[in-house]
Amino acid sequence: MAIARTHILVCGGTGCSSSHSQALIDELNRELEEKGLLGEVQVIKTGCFGLCALGPVVVVYPEGCFYSHVTEADIPEIVEEHILKGRIVTRLLYQETVVDDKTIKNLNHTKFYEKQHRVALRNCGVINPENIDEYIAMDGYEALGRVLTGMTPDEVIQTIKDSGLRGRGGGGFPTGQKWFFARQSKGDVKYVCCNADEGDPGAFMDRSVLEGDPHVVLEAMTIAGYAIGAHQGYIYVRAEYPIAIHRLQIAIKQAREYGFLGDDIFGSGFAFDIELRLGSGAFVCGEETALMTSIEGHRGEPRPRPPFPAVKGLFGVPTILNNVETWANIPRIILNGADWFASMGTERSKGTKVFCLVGKINNTGLVEIGGGIPNGKKFKAAQTGGPSGGCIPASLIDTPIDYDNLIAIGSMMGSGGLIVMDEDTCMVDIAKFFLEFTVDESCGKCTPCRVGTRRLLEMLEQITAGNGTVELLREMEELCYYIKANSLCALGQSAPNPVLSTLHYFRDEYEAHCIEKRCPAGVCKRLVRFVIEEDKCKGCTACARACPVNAISGEVRKPHQIDTRKCIKCGACMETCRFNAIVKR
Repeated sequence: MAIARTHILVCGGTGCSSSHSQALIDELNRELEEKGLLGEVQVIKTGCFGLCALGPVVVVYPEGCFYSHVTEADIPEIVEEHILKGRIVTRLLYQETVVDDKTIKNLNHTKFYEKQHRVALRNCGVINPENIDEYIAMDGYEALGRVLTGMTPDEVIQTIKDSGLRGRGGGGFPTGQKWFFARQSKGDVKYVCCNADEGDPGAFMDRSVLEGDPHVVLEAMTIAGYAIGAHQGYIYVRAEYPIAIHRLQIAIKQAREYGFLGDDIFGSGFAFDIELRLGSGAFVCGEETALMTSIEGHRGEPRPRPPFPAVKGLFGVPTILNNVETWANIPRIILNGADWFASMGTERSKGTKVFCLVGKINNTGLVEIGGGIPNGKKFKAAQTGGPSGGCIPASLIDTPIDYDNLIAIGSMMGSGGLIVMDEDTCMVDIAKFFLEFTVDESCGKCTPCRVGTRRLLEMLEQITAGNGTVELLREMEELCYYIKANSLCALGQSAPNPVLSTLHYFRDEYEAHCIEKRCPAGVCKRLVRFVIEEDKCKGCTACARACPVNAISGEVRKPHQIDTRKCIKCGACMETCRFNAIVKR
């Protein structure tokens, strides 16, 4: 088989796939076949590159040209100019890679990537996730071979302990300690589980690992099975992740064919296999005991702890459960050593952490550097930890990101979602948004969560409707602490966090809603007035023509007025005005 001189990598993650990256692959293959280049040029579908804001992404090697926002119409030019004639299509390049007309910069040396150290994401955007040979070429399954042929289970667990790896699913519990407890628990049958039920709004770290590097999870779970004495694993993945599911199915089939799953792996006598279980999208099933209950075929509801899963978990036997990102670190720790992993991060939070950066920010994606706020707006806050986390104000932007520091300022790491907000964001409305999500996702098993969060949401709705009082704020705060103290599982215990953090850091906004009956950000419709500034209005009548309820009146070339009794606050007038004469107050 001829070796290709050029490789064209096309992102096949969910983000780029939704922007029709498969159509780019089909068009590339058609163009290359037409020009007789299919043997010389290989088109590879990869996982996510991380820079989701620039998708669909096409990268051409050996030059390393990073083409962004590529469309089908661009493909003939890329093939004709770049592949055939060797001339880079500069108009499609990610501008951070451009040095001058003749020179491009390596992608890893751009501001977006240069400070990142990719461990969990090391193969994402690099290999074809549907080809086990490419994973093996990147040292895949070498860690498993080393474990099964040269390490005892206790040595494996001690290595993970010494690395300082903490669970990346939100709780931050030491991974090696969890494995140790399961190892010590008595029982002939034990299980290893992977939590791929990524439910936080704005989070897609685990999905990207599964789509870009599924074999790393299989390898890690098999290592864990050997370490604790388990022979069966389950990956619980939400059904809304069709690409991840498809690639996991392919990976499991390939691993079985190659002998990395099944009986007598690496001739060691150790047997281990993995099955998929699909979740229906219930947020509560991200909680470990609810997840296991769901795997067992029952309604996903949390169970009281203790006993903890390491003692009595899936089907009532000792079980360990880690999330996708935690698993993705395991093979590298085995290959590079505990000291290597422990040398990164902070004193109490070792290693690296993948963050999913979304919201009002330029460079959305799996990143550690965000690239500023769109349209020159001011950074106002960042939400970490999803519905269970808190809002961090601009004044604390330099806080080191680790488990303990985030908890200290009223937030949490969570799975790694990070939502950025600008000056146009209403923090009361944000708290209401996250609480609406929690109320909808509550399993209803315990009263503090089922009833308490509903009442908390009603209070926020009163405030955003202009019916709040200072006394209501005090009652709301008391209710938050009651829910935290008395809910059965982490979903209810953490549900008030967005309310408490915004009350703490943005109390002035709550008071403006309750006392002044106004929304400073101009988001809460019941508290907003649209006003035409007479000195700016040219009397062009555009706003009056755009108003769906005829609330605007005035003569041509003279200032107009808005009848607030008729105004439905749709904002159509403000969007139509070319003179910025309409403002929200």
